[in-house]
Order: sequence, then structure tokens, then C-alpha cells
Amino acid sequence: MLDNSIGCYGKLVSEVLTAISQVYWGRMYKYIKDNNIDYKDVNCFILNPESMAVYFSKTFIAIEYCGNPYVKNIVEKSERMIVVRDFTKEDLTSKQVIEKIIGFTFDGTSGITFPLYSDIYEDLMVPTNAGLDKLIDLKWNFAAQNSMVSFNSQGFDIVEGQFVRLINGMFFDAKDDDLKTRIIKWIDFIPCHYNEPEEGELDEIGFSLEVYDRLWQADLFYQYPEPADFKYDKLPKINRFIELFGNSENSEPTITSFLAQQENHFILNMGFMGTGVHSQVKCEWQSEEKDEIIPDFFVVRANGYADIVEFKLPKVKRNTVVGRNNREQFSAEINSYIAQTRVYRSYFEDPNNRRWFEKKYGFKVYKPKRYLVVGRRNDFECDEWIEIKSDYTDVEIVTYDDLVDTVVSQFYQ
Repeated sequence: MLDNSIGCYGKLVSEVLTAISQVYWGRMYKYIKDNNIDYKDVNCFILNPESMAVYFSKTFIAIEYCGNPYVKNIVEKSERMIVVRDFTKEDLTSKQVIEKIIGFTFDGTSGITFPLYSDIYEDLMVPTNAGLDKLIDLKWNFAAQNSMVSFNSQGFDIVEGQFVRLINGMFFDAKDDDLKTRIIKWIDFIPCHYNEPEEGELDEIGFSLEVYDRLWQADLFYQYPEPADFKYDKLPKINRFIELFGNSENSEPTITSFLAQQENHFILNMGFMGTGVHSQVKCEWQSEEKDEIIPDFFVVRANGYADIVEFKLPKVKRNTVVGRNNREQFSAEINSYIAQTRVYRSYFEDPNNRRWFEKKYGFKVYKPKRYLVVGRRNDFECDEWIEIKSDYTDVEIVTYDDLVDTVVSQFYQ
């Protein structure tokens, strides 16, 4: 179990999940066993998520299920990653907590916050204004699916005391001309009552799980939303990619070899807004005696210029942010990965290298954006990481989850 607050909340998280299991997951497993139901016919995602995130606020406890929502089997795990974030000690409104969970601050000018009452919301789509501008620029087709869309709003809020569920919630922002995507596959907001403790006393959180009494059976057979062409063509490839980076025994070359296959180029093209993918391109130095460099991928954009995408393993060895008291910084591991990409920048600063490269390969590279794909979203979920990340202008750190979400979201165009 991993989190930001495990010392304080480990026992409470265990109690919450145990209580849910008794009235929800446990009933599902018993029903499957008693009726001899095949796992491929049920909602395996809710029964066996790859990981979970638990968020504590003063008005709700949120349970987010993470991983592949289309999975059709149960994988036995001795331990499931659980990330815990505690917002009860911060002076935040519930709307601000939701923005922290999503990772975007909504910048609408309408002054309207979209209220969510007790219900299940499928395909909720809320872009920031910057995200909306980027979607329009990319010719996103808003009529391509049945969605509940909120434009120019200040985000949304959970009405106090209401149980709210989001399924396939899509949220968009933009930064440095890049589309930022956050897909929440499944999250339950459970209303709670939080009592601020006196000094030396324990926190008190009260909540009810009665809602699961009426939801468990319908949830067991729930079919996750998916576009038709996605289901029959791209879904197996996305699933295979998820399986590859989800297995710690697979190496970086195994992952990049999969993406280098022609039929899988759509993952990089859609993930990094490209029109073409080139892998294992050898870059020979023209003005200096140095060993050739071979970036993992060049992704060519519509303007004919390419950016560089480098992959590292999805499992980081330790905390990605170290230090304290306003002296936080990326870990040595992450900094070493960033340093490895600097040679790519140096190479293309030399006009002799650029001319040779364009003549040999037929596309241009000048001041390329360097994308470093590493880790999982849970490895980077802290405010300090966002602040440190903003200091890097020509390097963008993308998690494997971010990449998959960006690709999947575009199948709804």
C-alpha cells in the first residue's frame, strides 16, 4: 500500500475498504461463485483494478479505480497499490479538492460551477477554456458521442451529502500548445462527516455505505462505454500495450519494440499529436567526433518538424520528488533520465547535424520538444511535482497513464 499519508490514514483506509468489500465486492464474488458465472461476462475492472486512489476531504471520501476498464479476467494480487491523499488538513472547498484530484484548475469566465447531485454520470466532459481552444484547434468532433459537456464553466462540485459516481469522465487542459488529458475511469464520491480533532485527539470521519446495497448487482454486469470502431480495431492493441507496461518483467526495449510496429504507430501519433512515427533513427555527429545517438522515437507533427519521445520503465524505483520545506526537487532517478535527453537537444543545435539529418531522413528537427514517458500517474500525484515540472520548458514528463488516456479520449471524436 503506497500513499502520501499512510502513517495517519493506513488503518482508516483498511477499515473503509473492508467495509465496502463486505457490502459490495464480496457480494459480487459470492454471486459469481454461486451462479457459476464466467469472469468475461462481468465487470472485472471494478472487482480487480490495477490500483486504487482514496481521497479524504471534509465532505466526501472518494474512491478511484485505476487501470484498464476493459479487462476481462481476474489477476490474483498479493498486494494492490493504493494511493491516499488527505485534504482534510487544507483549507479547501470541495470544488478545489475535485480540481486537485483531476489535476486541472478550471478557468471559465461564466461564474458557473456545475453542481452534481446524487446520480451516476457517464461520459461527463469538462475542458478548461485553454483545453477547449486546443480541442477546437485539433478539430475535435463534439457531436461524435453522447456526452454531458460543460463549456466555459468553473468546473463542477459535489452537492454536500450526495453520493456521486463518475464513469469515463474526460477532462482537458492545454499547456505549451500540448493537449493535457485526464480520464477518470470510475470514481465514487461517498459523503462523509468530518470532525476536526482537538489537539492530541484522533480525526473522526463518519460515512454510510448503504448506497452499495442497491448498486452492487447492476455494477457487476456494467458494460464500460466504448466507441464501436475502437472496440473492434484499436482496443486489442491498447490492451496489449497496457499489458506490456503493466508487467514489471518487461524491459524498455520490449515496450519500444511494440510501439515501433507499424500497426501500433497510432498510439504515438495520437498521444503526441503526430502525423508520422520514426523509430531507431541513427543521428551521426557532423562537426564532432562522438558516438551516434539513437532516440527511441521521432514523432513528426503536421508542420513537418519532429519532436522526440523517449521511454523509460513504468516502475520508478523510489519517490519522484525529494526534499522538503520549499526545497523539493526531482529525484536523482528522474533527473538522470532528463539529463540523458539533453544530448538530443545539443545534437540538433548544430546546423550541420540538422542539414545532414533532413537530407538523410526527409523530415526536420529543430529545437524539438523532448517527451519523457516514465512511471505511472500514482508516482507523480503531488502538488510539488506540478510546481517543479513547470520549471522545465523543453522537457515534458508524461506517465504511461497519461499517454493511454490521451489516445483513448480521441477515439470519441
